[in-house]
Amino acid sequence: MAGNDQLYQDIVMDRFRHPRRAGRPEKFDAEAEGSNPLCGDRIHLYFDRAASSISHESHGCAIMIASAELMADAVAGKDAAQIRQLRAQFETVVTTGTEHPALGDLNALASLSEYRARIRCATLPWATLGLALEGAE
Repeated sequence: MAGNDQLYQDIVMDRFRHPRRAGRPEKFDAEAEGSNPLCGDRIHLYFDRAASSISHESHGCAIMIASAELMADAVAGKDAAQIRQLRAQFETVVTTGTEHPALGDLNALASLSEYRARIRCATLPWATLGLALEGAE
């Protein structure tokens, strides 16, 4: 497991330092904002329903930004029902520490189950995506 811990830490830090889906896109049809006033994490999420793609403008900790990045990868090409299912699976992963095969690199955040205060950091992008989906429907 020690090798996996390092791999997972590398994934989180890479996505934090080198975000691939950051920035305001030219085309989007839904957006939402989320924040955690206790720690200062903030995210503005942009969703293009036709392409089922997400981008974001985020300010906050490595866990929140990495979660936003990995979430954007995971939901690409998925419909709203599939996205909701992924969200439920992800929330189970970060609260129980049990990885789920459908989540790929998002499993890097499974160890947060041992750090309850950080779960909110990882789930903030997903909650914000939920708001964007509600606004789009």
